[in-house]
Amino acid sequence: MARFDDLAGFAAVVRAGSFTKAAAQLGVTQSALSQTVRSLERRLDLKLLNRTTRSVAPTEAGERLYRTVGPRFEDIEAELAVLGELRGKPAGTVRITTSEHAMKSLVWPRLRPWLPRYPDIKVEINGDNRFTDIVAARYDIGVRLGGDVAKDMIALRIAPDLRMFVVASPKYFARHPKPRTPADLTSHDCIGLRLASHGGLLKWEFTRRRRHVNAHVSGRLVFNSSELIVAAAVAGLGLAWLPADAVEEHLASGRLMTALDDWAATFDGFHAYYASRNASPAVRLVVEALRGDRGEAKAPGIRTRHTESSL
Repeated sequence: MARFDDLAGFAAVVRAGSFTKAAAQLGVTQSALSQTVRSLERRLDLKLLNRTTRSVAPTEAGERLYRTVGPRFEDIEAELAVLGELRGKPAGTVRITTSEHAMKSLVWPRLRPWLPRYPDIKVEINGDNRFTDIVAARYDIGVRLGGDVAKDMIALRIAPDLRMFVVASPKYFARHPKPRTPADLTSHDCIGLRLASHGGLLKWEFTRRRRHVNAHVSGRLVFNSSELIVAAAVAGLGLAWLPADAVEEHLASGRLMTALDDWAATFDGFHAYYASRNASPAVRLVVEALRGDRGEAKAPGIRTRHTESSL
C-alpha cells in the first residue's frame, strides 16, 4: 500500500508540472521528491510520470491516479487551512448529560442567554435521571450533585447545597395528619421516583442532630419525572420528597405545605465535571457559563456520598 506522503508528493508534482516547483512548495529537496515518486512507482509497478529535462507530465496511469487522489489532497489541505483559522476560536459540539431537574432548573437557564455569544458552539443536552459514565458514553460534561461525581473527574461547583423537603397539598393534609418522624411515612401515600439505573425507587433521606435515616417509602404513584411528582403533589395525591427550588413557588402560593422540616436533608450542590485537563476551549467556555459566579474548582477526589444521581 502506498504511503500518503508518496501520494501527496506525486500529486504536488503533477499539480506544479515540475519537480523543482513541487519540491519548493513541499519544503523538500528535488532529489528527495524524485526518490519519493520513484518509490511509489516501484511499489505500484507502474510508470506514473514521463520526465524530460524541461517538463514532467503524467502517464495514462498517472493521470488516472491524479484524478482520484489530487482533489482529495486539495480538500484535506483546504480543511487544514480552515482548522488553522479556528485555532483558539471556540467551536464544535459540546455534549452534556445531566439530571432532569438540573437541566430544567439550572443548565438550560444558564446556557440560554449565553448561546448567542458563541454561534460556532453547538450544545446537546440530555436530561436523564440515570447516572451516566461520561467517558464511556462520549459526553463532554456531566452535571450532577457533588456527592455523585467520580473521584477522577475535574469538577466545579455551579450551585449551592441542595435542601430537600417533604411536601403535600393542604387538601392532602386535611385528610392525613402530618408525619412527625420519618417512621410515620409508612402510613402515608408517598409519590415515588423510579431510578432508571437499577429499577429501584429513590429512598428518602433525612438528617437530624447528625443522625441519618433512610426511608423506603411506598404509595400508589411512581414516576420517573420530578416535574410530574410536583404536579401530583399539588393535586393532593400524596406526599413528595423534592428539592427546595422545585417547590418554592408552590410553597409561596400555599399550593404545597412542608412536613418534617427539622429532618430536612441537605446535599452537596450541583457540579459540572469533565474528564480531561486538556478540554477544548468550547468545553471550558460551557463549564464557565454553567458555573456563573458560584463556587470554586474542586480538585479530583470529591467525596462520593450517593451511588445515584436522581435529583
